[in-house]
Amino acid sequence: MDDGTGGGENPSSDEVDEIQRAWLRERPGTPVSSIGVITRIWHIAKLLEDDRRATMLELGMDASTRTLLSTLRRTGPPYRLSAGELAKRCRVSPGAISQQTARAERDGHVRRVKSTSDRRGVYVELTEAGHELIERTVGDLLEHEETLVSSLSSAQRDQLADLLRILLADLDRRARR
Repeated sequence: MDDGTGGGENPSSDEVDEIQRAWLRERPGTPVSSIGVITRIWHIAKLLEDDRRATMLELGMDASTRTLLSTLRRTGPPYRLSAGELAKRCRVSPGAISQQTARAERDGHVRRVKSTSDRRGVYVELTEAGHELIERTVGDLLEHEETLVSSLSSAQRDQLADLLRILLADLDRRARR
């Protein structure tokens, strides 16, 4: 039998359920159903963030560089985006993307390219070295992360992905207001 500490495959109760019950006991009538979703997402996010950081260190790359390079890689040839579009897709501020780009440029992973159609426009483009680095690491990272969701069946993964997509879209919409 599982004790809810993560050692079993399908816990019937966990720490989050205890938090939810405690608030219900201490504040009867207070809505607590969100705890079951949001607190679990927070806990999962923390575990995944720690795991990704450790995995990326093993692979010799920091998480922000991986995000930058993989975002450019996924665009397809010529692996180029404007700084504004790159910031949007990486979900960081323009200032953060500028710093990340400068670091990646210093390391030879990206280069800034002036737009031929707009003299003020500048694109960030993946270099051959950056392409090689992301190609070397992305497969290992994704294979590792596949093991992190292996306790879910394919149908469960699809269902969870669908539900999270709905929640993320709504939260994005609210954040833009």
